[in-house]
Amino acid sequence: MESYEEWTAAQESETVSVDGHGLEMAYRDEGSGGEGGGPLVFLHGIPTNSYLWREVAPAFEDERRVIVPDMVGYGSSDMHDGFDRSIRAQEIAVEDLLSGLGIDSCTFVGHDLGGGVGLRLAAHRPDLVEELVLSNAVAYDSWPVQFVTDMGLPSFPRENEPEEVRETLGETFRQGVYGEADDAFVEGMVEPWASEEGAVSLSRAASATNTNHTTEIDPSTIEAGTLLLWGAEDEFQPIEYAERLAEDVDESELVALDEAYHWVVEDRPEAYREHLREFLDG
Repeated sequence: MESYEEWTAAQESETVSVDGHGLEMAYRDEGSGGEGGGPLVFLHGIPTNSYLWREVAPAFEDERRVIVPDMVGYGSSDMHDGFDRSIRAQEIAVEDLLSGLGIDSCTFVGHDLGGGVGLRLAAHRPDLVEELVLSNAVAYDSWPVQFVTDMGLPSFPRENEPEEVRETLGETFRQGVYGEADDAFVEGMVEPWASEEGAVSLSRAASATNTNHTTEIDPSTIEAGTLLLWGAEDEFQPIEYAERLAEDVDESELVALDEAYHWVVEDRPEAYREHLREFLDG
């Protein structure tokens, strides 16, 4: 399995435009794009990055073109201050990235805030999102959660040194997995934030968590075939919201994975890959 350093070394970068800001967006673009189907796009949430998908995305590279971005303000993408990091802005950034990569139709897989971006894209661009997979995604008024709101206070980066940010987030990720946390996972999730610029970017991302950006979406308008692949024991984005989505999205299926909290991709990677492949082959 790749380390975080190996993962980021394989990334490329594309300039995207968000509200008049030209921003560098890092991404991995791997796979054959052959007979397995259209492109697969995987998008992480907060406070993670594209390395979240390290045990899932590469498994599909023999069958599909696989795109795994870091949202702007996250991971290896631009982190400087002075631009919006909300899911509205991330929707614009991802749409611009995919356009630049020549992708006009895809299967979109989103976790947490990345799922919120997927909801918005599926509602606004049904031509772009042919199939949708949502995992422990923000939806309706399910978010933000308190620890993210707290990080969004302007005082957070001023009062926490990089090493304190590393320790706080490391403990959050270690406690947030179902079993014993993998050190490579924790390090990969924490590393981008463990600097002065990273702490500011994390705070700006947290302050941009805006419930209005999902409550304005009507899931019943989504036309894409949808898989709700959910960690059943999540307290941050409870499965009740997945059940509500299953009722509202016409072409949807809910699969609840036991022994999985919010980081379902980390808790149950094998089962996640299996159910995702079944959905893609269905």
